[in-house]
Amino acid sequence: MPFLPRTFFLLEPPESDYESARAALLPVPFERTTSWGKGTGRGPEAILTASQAMELYDEELESEPFRQGIATLPPFQPEAFDLAEALTEIRTEAQRVLEDGKFLVTVGGEHSLTLAPARAAAAVHGGPPKVGVVQFDAHADLRQSYEGTPYSHASVMRRIVDDGFPTLAVGVRSLSASEAGLIRDRGLPVIWGHELGADPTAGEERFAELLEALPETIYLTFDIDYFDPALVPATGTPEPGGGTWYPTLRMLRRLFETKEVVAMDLVELAPRADSPASDFLAAKLIYKCLGYRAR
Repeated sequence: MPFLPRTFFLLEPPESDYESARAALLPVPFERTTSWGKGTGRGPEAILTASQAMELYDEELESEPFRQGIATLPPFQPEAFDLAEALTEIRTEAQRVLEDGKFLVTVGGEHSLTLAPARAAAAVHGGPPKVGVVQFDAHADLRQSYEGTPYSHASVMRRIVDDGFPTLAVGVRSLSASEAGLIRDRGLPVIWGHELGADPTAGEERFAELLEALPETIYLTFDIDYFDPALVPATGTPEPGGGTWYPTLRMLRRLFETKEVVAMDLVELAPRADSPASDFLAAKLIYKCLGYRAR
């Protein structure tokens, strides 16, 4: 797939230098198991392209988050055909960046790839019980397997739960009966999509309460279909309802202010020519998270 060499926000040295940057973006145009809408492999390029036209000053934080240094790594595409082996390749690359002391932002690509950088973060920071995973998502992604593989985008959070990561899911509004049973039987904390829509303030308060129970060290996975499709139609499986912009930012700011978020990903953007706003929202969301972490 063509991928023009460029940096996030078109940053130049010294802000884009890997050696001095506090954060590093790893584009992973990985798409193997998407089951309805296609195109997540084009997500990283669309996000980088959108970032070129955005302002660098953050009015909320009254600062320029790019000053921390944000390196953009070459796009990484695993060579293995086998899904487990491909994820191991991504994990190795992610762990290399984390061991260099960078805050890693993996830009996908489909949601199945999350397992790799999450496991890399756990390896660097003491194991799954000491690292929690916060998931913003329309879907539970807790199936044991889907369409013949346990490494599907629909199974990624099941693998994470089975690894022993404490989790918190936010915005879920699409799941199977078996997934609902797993949530009930294991007592997995979930803030449902309808809870955010009925009273965003109550949803934010519940988020703060449930967040306290997680470990100090957090991996953040953000599936862009968490948002209402009126905001982000460019995703493979849009679901009615979902999060809106400012309440979501308030939850993310609380997350970064109260926990040590060591890495994150943003996945499942499937760019459409008629929906450039989706690309811009995804790029802006990454920049907001980098700003919250820099503070």
